Amino acid sequence: MVDDIVFISGLAIDATIGVYDWERTIKQRLVLDLEMCFDIKRAASSDDLKYALDYSAVSQRIISFVEASSYQLLEALAEDVSKIVMDEFSVSGLKLRVNKPGAVPEASGVGLLIVRGDMPRG
Repeated sequence: MVDDIVFISGLAIDATIGVYDWERTIKQRLVLDLEMCFDIKRAASSDDLKYALDYSAVSQRIISFVEASSYQLLEALAEDVSKIVMDEFSVSGLKLRVNKPGAVPEASGVGLLIVRGDMPRG
């Protein structure tokens, strides 16, 4: 198992998300945090982007996907985002937090955290 983590924190995306009729007519802000298990040794020794996990490319792929989506549940969105990241970017493990700020006015955020693949514990 690889213990190297590449992260993206606070990726803000406006999306159609929710189960209520009014939610289907607006865009709501989602904030994603990702921790991706990826072996950085080759990138580190070569100093070459082609061997690195390009966090800009990952971010743009997620933004495009989420902006075009229309899920009812965060669970479904999170599962599909995790599949994209792991399949398209050769990530062996992923921790994904999806926050829907404003969904519960009394809370600073609500959402979920999923872990897929081989993530280091701790």
